Amino acid sequence: MSKADYQSSQLYKIRHSLSHVMAQAVLEMFPTGKIAIGPPIEDGFYYDFDLPRPLTPDDLTNLEKRMRNIVKQKHTFHRRELSAAEAKELFADQPYKIELIEGLEAGGVDEYGEPTDEPPVISTYKHDTFEDLCKGPHVDHLGQINPNAFKLLKTAGAYWRGDEKRQQLQRIYGTAWENPENLQTYLHRLAEAEKRDHRRLGKELDLFSTEADMLGGGLVLWHPKGGLMRHLAEEFCRREHLAKGYDLVYSPHIGKSTLWETSGHLDFYQDSMYAPLDIEGQAYYLKPMNCPFHILMYKDRLRSYRDLPIRMAEWGTVYRFERSGVLHGLLRVRGFTQDDAHHFVQPDKMPEEIDFVLNFCLHILRSFGFADFQAYLSTRPEGDKAVGDPAQWHDAEKALEAALQRAEIPYDIDPGGGAFYGPKIDLKINDALGREWQLSTIQFDFNLPERFDMTYIGEDGQPHRPYMVHRALLGSMERFFGVLIEHYAGAFPVWLSPVQAVLIPIADRHGSYCERVAERLTAAGLRVEVDTGSERMGNKIRLAQQQKIPYMLVVGDKEQAANQVSVRLRSGEDLGPQDIAAFEKMALETVKNKT
Repeated sequence: MSKADYQSSQLYKIRHSLSHVMAQAVLEMFPTGKIAIGPPIEDGFYYDFDLPRPLTPDDLTNLEKRMRNIVKQKHTFHRRELSAAEAKELFADQPYKIELIEGLEAGGVDEYGEPTDEPPVISTYKHDTFEDLCKGPHVDHLGQINPNAFKLLKTAGAYWRGDEKRQQLQRIYGTAWENPENLQTYLHRLAEAEKRDHRRLGKELDLFSTEADMLGGGLVLWHPKGGLMRHLAEEFCRREHLAKGYDLVYSPHIGKSTLWETSGHLDFYQDSMYAPLDIEGQAYYLKPMNCPFHILMYKDRLRSYRDLPIRMAEWGTVYRFERSGVLHGLLRVRGFTQDDAHHFVQPDKMPEEIDFVLNFCLHILRSFGFADFQAYLSTRPEGDKAVGDPAQWHDAEKALEAALQRAEIPYDIDPGGGAFYGPKIDLKINDALGREWQLSTIQFDFNLPERFDMTYIGEDGQPHRPYMVHRALLGSMERFFGVLIEHYAGAFPVWLSPVQAVLIPIADRHGSYCERVAERLTAAGLRVEVDTGSERMGNKIRLAQQQKIPYMLVVGDKEQAANQVSVRLRSGEDLGPQDIAAFEKMALETVKNKT
C-alpha cells in the first residue's frame, strides 16, 4: 500500500483514533500529565507524554483495559476549527500543545510541528470528554474499532521535537488492526522479528559490535567473521562490476570546504555534516557523500562522446550526523560504506543506461537471495522546488518508468517525491517476514553537472552537458548486512557463511583423520574447522547449529574406515554417510550456485 493510500484508509483512521483514546486513558490515570503528539505510524500508533513517574509494564496492562472500556462506549468524533486564541485557552494547561499552536499560528508547520505547505488551520477532534489538537482523519465513532484488535507494545524515551537538549518524554507504542486475526498475525511476526534481531544475532555469532564506550555511538567494529562475510560480499560485487564495464575508483575521506560549497552540500546538507577540521588554516570536511570526488575525476581531462558512458564505482566510507536516539545497530549509523556508483552518459543514451543500471541492481540482489521487489518512482516536485529543464525531468521520468515496465517490476509513483535535483527509483525488497527494506536507489541529477560545469565533446565538436546518475546498489554495507542477518536469521547461504563446515570427531582417536579431511576440503576452497573440544558429540552438534554452520561432518570408526563423513545440516536434517569426494562436490556446487 502506498503512503497516500494508507493515509486515506480505514486502518489509518483506526490507529489515529486509538492514539487519542490512549491519550485519554493516560490522562485519566495521570490527571496532571502533559500530552505532546500522537500520530499513526506504519504498523500502529504512538503518543508522547510528560508524566510524574516512569511507566511500568503493569501500567500498559491497565491502560489497555481503560482503552477497551472507552472503545466499547462507541463515542462519536466531532471536529471543530478554532482561532489561535481559542485553542490556547482550551489547552492552557498543556505547554506542548501551546507550542504547537504557536507554530500553526505562524504557519509553515502542521499539528505535529513538522514542515508543511498547507495553509495553517487549527482544528480539534473530540470524543467523550477528551479533545485533542488534530487535523484528522478519524473513524466516525469508536464502534468502528474492534476492542480486541489492538495492543500496547512498549514504552521508550523520546525527546520533545527530536531535540536532545529538550525535555525527554515517555512514548507509548501500540498496534491496531481491523480484526483480532490480523492482530495475532502481526504479533507473531513481531515475535519472529525479535528472534531475527540483527543486534542479538550479531553478538551471538560474533560478527560485529557497536556498543564499545570508548568507540562512540553509531560506529561499527567488524569482527573477524563479520569482516570475512563483508569481504566475500564486496569481492563478489567488485568482480561483477568489473565484468559490466565499471571503473573502480578510490577517494579520500575529507575534502576542502570549497568542494562542498561548489557541490551545494554546505548549503542544503550541512546539518548532516560534522564540524570542519582546520588544516593549515583551511577548513576540511569529512565526506557525507562520494559524488563530488567522482566528478573531479571526470573533469580531470577532456571527455569525448566516445568515452561515454563512464561508470565509476567505489566502496566509499562516508560520515553523516545522526542523533543518538535514532542509532540502531547496523541499520542507522554515523559512519558507513556505500557501494556507490556514478554514471555519466549522453542524454540520448539515457534509456538504455537506465535499463543497464536497473537490471544490474536486480542481478546483484538476486545473487544474495532476494527475489521479491517493489519499486517507487519519485517525480518532479512542484513549482520552483526543482532545478533543471522540465523537459529533462519528463524525459528522465519516462526513462525510469519504461525501465521498470521492461523489467516487469511492480511499482508505485510518488508524485512530487523526487529530490530537487532529479527523479529517482527506490528499489525495495521484502524479507523472509514480508518486511519491506529499501536498498537500491537510482537517482537522476541535473544539479551537479551544472554546478561543476561538466561537459563532453559531442559528434559535432561542441561541448555538451552529460546526464549524471547516482546509484547505490546495496545502499550501505552496514545496513545491508543488518537486513541480510534478519532475512536469513543468521543462517546465511553457504557461500557467505564464515564457517561452511565443521568436522566433529566422536572420540579423540578420530581427530587425526578429521584434520586430514579438513586440509583436503580447505585446499578445495571450503572454509572448514575441526571441533577438538571435550564436549560430547551431541553438544558439539548443538553448538554448531547455534552458530548456524551449514554442514556438520561427524566422524566415528565407520566413517574413518570407509573414508567418509556423516553429513548433518544445521536444519537438523541427517544426510547420512557420504564419501569425501561426494560431499566436496555437493558443497562446492552449492557455493558456486549461491543457493
